[in-house]
Amino acid sequence: MEITSIGTPLLWGGFTVFIIAMLALDLGVFHRKAHEVRFREALGWTFVWITLALVFNFGVYKLYGTRTGMEFLTGYIIEKALSVDNVFVFLVIFSVFAVPAKFQHRVLFWGVLGALVMRAIFIFAGAVLLQKFHWVIYIFGALLVVTGIKLLVQGDEQIDPKQNPIFRFFKRIIPATSEYAGGSFFVRENGKWLATPLLMVLVAVEASDLVFAVDSIPAIFAVTSDPFIVYTSNVFAILGLRALYFCLAGVMDKFHLLRVGLALVLVFVGTKMLIVEVIKIPIAISLVVVMLLLAGSIAASFIWPKKGEGDALR
Repeated sequence: MEITSIGTPLLWGGFTVFIIAMLALDLGVFHRKAHEVRFREALGWTFVWITLALVFNFGVYKLYGTRTGMEFLTGYIIEKALSVDNVFVFLVIFSVFAVPAKFQHRVLFWGVLGALVMRAIFIFAGAVLLQKFHWVIYIFGALLVVTGIKLLVQGDEQIDPKQNPIFRFFKRIIPATSEYAGGSFFVRENGKWLATPLLMVLVAVEASDLVFAVDSIPAIFAVTSDPFIVYTSNVFAILGLRALYFCLAGVMDKFHLLRVGLALVLVFVGTKMLIVEVIKIPIAISLVVVMLLLAGSIAASFIWPKKGEGDALR
């Protein structure tokens, strides 16, 4: 399987500089001081990241045509949708570790930075595998279908971040204090450097993203094999993840059926990979199916609210 890409060295370099500049602006200017991110601020940043993604999408469309433009848009929507599941996990992690609200953005910022590096490694490794071993696409497809079915069966079952093997290994080898030290990840006590609980939270966030990357990266390869499109759609979705978390943190219970939609999206894109040699589903149809599944699950969440929510509104 030969993989072609629109990503020239100039495009890769320019995009990397843009991302670094936006992250520096975010941490160095807008979030220089630790503070609790309110809904209005989070909504504003969500709008900014979505707008930037759509502007980038328009540029791809104008320069490289309709198909490439739709590949980016479909990949971005799939990644954006799957990132909502990260929000569920972030809520659990911050609750389990009782992370003060004003330090949550700092954890997510460095968590996103680590996620960008991990996703880049996953994407390039996946691209190489697909190029040299075409049959890997069937493994990716089967993985997505199994994950989607597992998500359907599990339902609202909560994930315990403390049981993650990466987190447990970290806790075993890194000396740590039991008290938060402001927004610091390390603190010096009696001449020794100790990790604070905030660093353990960051490790839990990174470990959870590693698990999600195993699902989301193959999902994008079901849409396109262009590493540049896969990476850029991933990056824009991840960069907007922090703002999305602060927007949805208080209302996630109202979207209780969204996980059903996400599970069906995974099953759909996994099936698309498994039947690629028999039936090639056009990008436009994939985009419509993904949007209908997500919109339908959100609408269903309001039509059939969780038991007790409807009584509370009366």
